[in-house]
Amino acid sequence: MTSRNARATARTSSEARAVARTQTLIKGEHGIGTVRKTTLPGGLRIVTETLPSVRSATFGIWAHVGSRDETPALNGATHYLEHLLFKGTRGRSALDISSAIDAVGGEMNAFTAKEYTCYYARVLDTDLPLAIDVVCDMLTGSLIREEDVDVERGAILEEIAMTEDDAGDCVHDLFAHTMFGDNALGRPVLGTVDTVNALTADRIRRFYKKHYDPTHLVVAAAGNVDHNKVVRQVRAAFEKAGAFRDPVAEPIAPRGGRRTVRAAGRVELIGRKTEQAHVILGMPGLARTDERRWAMGVLNTALGGGMSSRLFQEVREKRGLAYSVYSYTSGFADCGLFGVYAGCRPSQVHDVLKICRDELDHVAEHGLTDEEIGRAVGQLQGSTVLGLEDTGALMNRIGKSELCWGEQMSVDDMLARIASVTPDDVRAVARDVLGRRPSLSVIGPLKDKQASRLHDAVA
Repeated sequence: MTSRNARATARTSSEARAVARTQTLIKGEHGIGTVRKTTLPGGLRIVTETLPSVRSATFGIWAHVGSRDETPALNGATHYLEHLLFKGTRGRSALDISSAIDAVGGEMNAFTAKEYTCYYARVLDTDLPLAIDVVCDMLTGSLIREEDVDVERGAILEEIAMTEDDAGDCVHDLFAHTMFGDNALGRPVLGTVDTVNALTADRIRRFYKKHYDPTHLVVAAAGNVDHNKVVRQVRAAFEKAGAFRDPVAEPIAPRGGRRTVRAAGRVELIGRKTEQAHVILGMPGLARTDERRWAMGVLNTALGGGMSSRLFQEVREKRGLAYSVYSYTSGFADCGLFGVYAGCRPSQVHDVLKICRDELDHVAEHGLTDEEIGRAVGQLQGSTVLGLEDTGALMNRIGKSELCWGEQMSVDDMLARIASVTPDDVRAVARDVLGRRPSLSVIGPLKDKQASRLHDAVA
């Protein structure tokens, strides 16, 4: 056999193996939707959750790229690209894109995070084919023209300025830098004025081609949708754009790797003339794949997840030292954060920090009461279900699950995992996470003497 014939035979054999693979991941019952997944030749994954009882549908495309995939010089490129995909394709202008969805009463948007980006449209179920066509066109046919890059630069710089004006928002970026330092997870998703000004159309185009291959994408649709119809429409849109370059390519795996968090006990302060001081006291948390995350969720809820939580009661209800006080967790592929936020008068900063540190230390050493844990389990179960009451939330759940975990978990399974958390589980994770030395980020008009005392909170 000649080498040419051998290559032709191998290609024919590969193409024969390149068939769409469809499976049912969750069988719908008791009002829960049926979740199905199809992997197309070329590595594009399509997941749907079908709920025949609703009249809406949300369609989204998730990209396996976020700000942590950027080099220092490219900081902000992922978010910049998110804006540019709305600026026009070979077949649609920016006005065509927005007016198509507006004309049917739908809504369309996108968001960029540290590890993924999502583009979505929510419409009536009868208008789902339009949403699929528009969003797929944006993702596969964006022009990224020089003039659009220049125009959108101004809008992004205004977005950065808007964030800088909101100290309660800005302090979260500061805390990420405090914990992770000057690496990808520690840099702001929006980028900085300097990095955004330095980005060119050519660099953004190269970033786009590298990270928006079908193997890096997950298509998700939820609501009154027909899985097979969604697959046919998405496949046709991607084939029309010539997006499938390798018929036997497989989807990339969920993120892995290892990242070291900055040393504990760090303090970062930005002096700013604000009415309040905004503080975050926190420490390394858990990766999103850590099996202890269910216990961590219960712990977080009991500590600062609602009006009955310890921090809310101690800081606001009993002493009136802050209006907003809460705790939160952020899980990434290989690490995580736990933080306590409070906004208070500058003169009250040290009192608030002492109370928060005392509560964290107490829970780390003694744990929570069974009553607190039981209340947190119920609160977490209820908020989980209530948070999935619209098709947008359902689309987010199945899309993110496929991209980040490579699997789906039914609502019943999630509720069972929360219910299975024991007081010993919560106490163990409290000792491990809350027992670490914290770090601190503060934005506000603190005087020199006040600022010098901040290290007391992390000693």
